[in-house]
Amino acid sequence: MASTITPPLPAAGRAKHSSLLDKKLQDSAVGRWGGFLFGAIVVAGLGYVGVKLSTDLQGIHQSSIFPYLLLGLALLIALGFEFVNGFHDTANAVATVIYTHSLEPHIAVVWSGVWNFLGVLTSSGIVAYTIVALLPVELILKVSKGSGFSMVFALLVAAILWNLGTWWMGLPASSSHTMIGSVIGVGVANQLMHGRSGVSGLDWGEAIKVGKALFFSPIIGFLGAALLLWISKRVLSDPKLFEAPEGDQPPSFWTRCLLILTCTGVSFAHGSNDGQKGMGLIMLILVGTVPTAYALNHTVDHGSEVTFAAVSQQVSDVLQRYEGPGAVVVGGDAGTTLEQFIATKHYTPSVLVASQGMVQAIRTEESDYGSLGKVPANMQANVRNQMYLLSETFRLLPKEGPKMAEADQKVLNNYKTFLDHSTKYIPAWVKVAVALALGLGTMIGWKRIVVTVGERIGKEHLTYAQGASAELVAMGTIMGASFIGVPVSTTHVLSSGVAGTMAANGSGLQWSTIRNIAMAWLLTLPAAALLSGMLYWLFAHIAK
Repeated sequence: MASTITPPLPAAGRAKHSSLLDKKLQDSAVGRWGGFLFGAIVVAGLGYVGVKLSTDLQGIHQSSIFPYLLLGLALLIALGFEFVNGFHDTANAVATVIYTHSLEPHIAVVWSGVWNFLGVLTSSGIVAYTIVALLPVELILKVSKGSGFSMVFALLVAAILWNLGTWWMGLPASSSHTMIGSVIGVGVANQLMHGRSGVSGLDWGEAIKVGKALFFSPIIGFLGAALLLWISKRVLSDPKLFEAPEGDQPPSFWTRCLLILTCTGVSFAHGSNDGQKGMGLIMLILVGTVPTAYALNHTVDHGSEVTFAAVSQQVSDVLQRYEGPGAVVVGGDAGTTLEQFIATKHYTPSVLVASQGMVQAIRTEESDYGSLGKVPANMQANVRNQMYLLSETFRLLPKEGPKMAEADQKVLNNYKTFLDHSTKYIPAWVKVAVALALGLGTMIGWKRIVVTVGERIGKEHLTYAQGASAELVAMGTIMGASFIGVPVSTTHVLSSGVAGTMAANGSGLQWSTIRNIAMAWLLTLPAAALLSGMLYWLFAHIAK
């Protein structure tokens, strides 16, 4: 079935549409009520966060107020990143429902903010710790030192500055690219500052895995949305689906439901994926400032700890079977041996000897203290570092270590699950705080990116079928990435999906906008890396 082609939207028409959009924003009583509703959610959420944080810190005695001031500043910057992420990235989700008149702008933004909130709350945390795993292991272990704080501040400040710059220019740049670039910049700067090659401390295997997800997801968005629109034209019989909206009239009931559903799905998927990017860094901040409260998961029950002791014995038996003759640990320190293995990916039989010693040490500590919550304050960070080193070692062993029987590998994986449950956790209040920041960002700064996606990618006005196709593909791509635990860019997936539908529809593309988006795509990672590396060098010298 041939599509109905609408004439290109001239610049004057686009300006008029924007002025009508501004008028809607000023006159919408319904939108104001939506703002009040979300405001009530924010107040309730802040109250919950405040109560939970004060409860966690209760009974912790610090010699000075400085750690609390540092904690407050670091959390403010981390949540600031999520706030900017909200109005930078989430705006993509509402562009289609606004430009097809399926939802009034204020209602669309509040609706998207609520579903971002829910997406964050139900997220698994896998993506959060995938990003943390990219960082140099020595900085993660020294997160309570000056170098650790320099790392976190450099990452977040660089990401915020680049996101604000691209938002100001109305460019749908990627917060995911920005964060990964910042991580790489800090890692390379750390190695160069210590006289090494500049790459040995980064987990390039994980970086390449994340890079592939960031590279291929926009291609999937473009081709998938174009294909879905092509199929829709041959399957669906309603010609109005392939026409641009007339005036300010909303589409038919079922078309409107579909577009609202896709907006909901993209918003939820964005929250479940992008909302995790700052969570891992927030946990590093908490561990670095108040390790007594957050270094270990105090909610692990006694039954899990009894099982952990039994699994520890199984792991010791497995490791002993694969130890080579004459293996020794570096300098007699198991931690140093494992740290070198994680940093260099160079396996020697000493790694298994050190792993076995670490397993026994952790098992003894668990037995002596009875639970993670009873580990002495001055030992919490040390026990966490032991568990982290062992978990990362077992993550790398299948690729770098000796070939193990499948049953033995399952024993190690089972043990690693216990370790991760004890260290790689995210308290509920952290999710609520991130959700609030992301939702607030969605409601405040959305318009610049919405105008770019809705008006400046194609030469013709977005049709109902184009909006639905782009968002359905974006929703599926982002949810799939969250499931396998890799970050992707909502911005790039959705904007490339819109471009794909314009190409498939024969509508034409505004190449100046496509060129600007492509330049932002290419420059974001190296620019963020350079910026974060310079900031890390500066902060590290200040923190000496």
